Amino acid sequence: MRLFASLLLLTAAALAADRQPPAARAANEQLQVSATLLTAEEIRKELGSDLGGFFIVVKVTLTPGGEAPLAISRDDFLLRSYKDGQKSGAYAPTQIAGRSALVVSTRSSGGGIAGGDPGPVWGGIPGTGGRPQPIDRSPAVGSTGGATEVQATAKNSVSSKDDPLLAALSQKILPEKEIKDPLSGLLYFSLEGKHKPKDLVLQYLGPAGKLSLPFR
Repeated sequence: MRLFASLLLLTAAALAADRQPPAARAANEQLQVSATLLTAEEIRKELGSDLGGFFIVVKVTLTPGGEAPLAISRDDFLLRSYKDGQKSGAYAPTQIAGRSALVVSTRSSGGGIAGGDPGPVWGGIPGTGGRPQPIDRSPAVGSTGGATEVQATAKNSVSSKDDPLLAALSQKILPEKEIKDPLSGLLYFSLEGKHKPKDLVLQYLGPAGKLSLPFR
C-alpha cells in the first residue's frame, strides 16, 4: 500500500509539472530575467480577453544585479522563432486595442531586398470595439529568403478610459523606467502562424548586455 501511495504521489507530481507554463531564465552580473509564456486562458484572466489569438503574451520579471539604476525599455526585447526565423518586437497597448489602427507587415532580413505584402490592417482586436480594416496588398518587389520580421505601426490613439481592454493592457504591461529593485510586467508580441513554446526564444538586448531565454 505504501508503495502504491508513493507511486500515486509521484504521478500527481509529474502531472502537476506537465501543467506548468513554459518558462525560461537567464542572468549575468547586471541583470536576471525570468519569463513565462501565458496560455490563452491565463491571458484572459490577466486582460479579460485572449486578444483574438493574434498575440503572444510573456510575463517577465527583471532583477538588477548592480548598484546603479538600470534603465528598462520594452524595445530591449525581441521574441524569435526557431521554426522559421520570424522575430517580433514588443507591442504597445495602443497597437493592440481601441480605435488605433495597427498595420502589421513582414520584412525579410538578409538574402536580398524584400518588399510587398504588408499584411492585415486592424483597428483593434475583433470583438473588442475596433473594426478590422481591409487588407492592403502591395505588389512584391522581390524576396530572396532570410529571417522574417513582423513589424507593426500604430496610427492614432484612444484614451484607456474609453476602452477596458486598452486599460488592462496598459496596466499590466512592463513599465519603462530605471530600477534598482525587481520589476514585473507583461510583454506583447505577434508572430505569423502557429509556434510551439519550444520554438520560441525571448531575447534581451539592453544596456545590461545580451541575454537569451529559450522556452525549452
